[in-house]
Amino acid sequence: MNQKDSLAFSSGHAAVNGINMYYEIYGEGQPLVLIHGGGSTIQSNFERVIPLFAKNRKVIAVELQAHGRTSDRATGVTFEQDADDVAALLKHLNIGKADILGFSNGGTTTMQIAIRHPQLVNKIILASALAKRSGVPPQFWDFMKQASLDNMPAPLKEAYLKVNPSQKGLQAMHDKDAQRMVVFQDIADEKIAAIKVPTLIMIGDKDVITVAHAVQLHGLIAHSELAIIPGGHGEYLGEITTLTPQTKDSEFVVPMIEKFLNKK
Repeated sequence: MNQKDSLAFSSGHAAVNGINMYYEIYGEGQPLVLIHGGGSTIQSNFERVIPLFAKNRKVIAVELQAHGRTSDRATGVTFEQDADDVAALLKHLNIGKADILGFSNGGTTTMQIAIRHPQLVNKIILASALAKRSGVPPQFWDFMKQASLDNMPAPLKEAYLKVNPSQKGLQAMHDKDAQRMVVFQDIADEKIAAIKVPTLIMIGDKDVITVAHAVQLHGLIAHSELAIIPGGHGEYLGEITTLTPQTKDSEFVVPMIEKFLNKK
């Protein structure tokens, strides 16, 4: 056991699908898997909310291919492969079923887990998740075509280098994440509609993803709830680029998520 901000946790690497996947486990109870967004680490996305969730459940936070402390493979990153990697990790940890919260790209990965591995999923939280190219303003795609490491938010670069001091690894993560978005294809309506588990869809009213897209997902997923929260991309979870010295834990949506997860 290690100590981080006085919160006990265990960590390790699991050999899954040709990579060594890093994970951290906090707390006890019903498993809740946290899946970060593009260019991120466990801490840059979830450091502020992990202690809140860990009071009541077993939190399993992961780092995906090429991100943070997880190794890379000689292929690009895809949401489908990330979904399969998380599924393999859960099998490695002997977890038969879990709730899953994915933020941003992690939300898209969470959708793919629910589509590809429904037997592993109890409930899902899709936080600022993208399923269609129309779910972001058109200029987003132009920006991704021109993406460079220089334009990557400094807190994300610092968070990566803090846990993996490899400039080459940072560049590879950036380039693979950018390329994944350049070639992003819509998830078909029928695949989204095939998600039958209870789903909480969350979006910021000033998010990168449009509110209209969150409403569209809500219409396609039968057993879904929709929450529109004031703020930007990930602000409601305390994502690192949104934090200010005035940010309070009470501003995060943990109680709302807990209420959803606790419903019978």
